[in-house]
Amino acid sequence: MNEVKISPKYQVVIPKEVRKSLNLKPGQKMVAIAKDGIIHLIPNREIPELRGFIKGMDARGIREEEERL
Repeated sequence: MNEVKISPKYQVVIPKEVRKSLNLKPGQKMVAIAKDGIIHLIPNREIPELRGFIKGMDARGIREEEERL
């Protein structure tokens, strides 16, 4: 687990291993979401980069099943 420190300007450095594994680039934008006390940083990706990223994904369990009357 990588630990980061918040600077006086509220900045954090993303560890090198994480940057490499996600292919993050300097200046790339990210979305920050706070949920249940956890901060999620989600990289914005260009549409061509997303081609095929869900191929073979199992969609079961992603949504709650709707009750039908």
